[in-house]
Amino acid sequence: MALLKKWRDMAYSETANKGDLQRMWTSYFQQETEIYKQLLADPDEEVKGTVKELAEKYGVDILIMTGFLDGINDSLKAENPIEEMEEDTVVSLAFDKTALYKNMVAAGADWLYGLTEWEAIFDEETRKALYKEQKSSTTVVKPDKVYPNDPCPCGSGKKYKKCCGKN
Repeated sequence: MALLKKWRDMAYSETANKGDLQRMWTSYFQQETEIYKQLLADPDEEVKGTVKELAEKYGVDILIMTGFLDGINDSLKAENPIEEMEEDTVVSLAFDKTALYKNMVAAGADWLYGLTEWEAIFDEETRKALYKEQKSSTTVVKPDKVYPNDPCPCGSGKKYKKCCGKN
């Protein structure tokens, strides 16, 4: 069975004890944070190796590394083959800094996009701009409603009901 399926079966189990699942996620987030601290300390270095080697390098379980790879995959310069990934699959952690920051914001992971390691990568103004850009990209803006007696938005000067609102 592929590692990703094992990870997802464990992490999103419907039958697992809720307390056990919560403890697993708490532990995962702590380990994930430590890996990100190390990656962000040298953001231009491409970390590469098998899933097993990376798990050993960062001192985490194979399935925790699989979950990490699943989470970071959208932020990588070249996505890893996570669907069919096994212990001996060679993966890269070369990430796009902007994409990673925005994806952390999108995930609501303030413990990750708030890491002090980001300060050496982006200045405060850039981090605020990226945050704002990400948040506004998911905001739905509804156009103003046009009422029958309003001027027609086409610019004809007629009332909407006598112009484009006729149909």
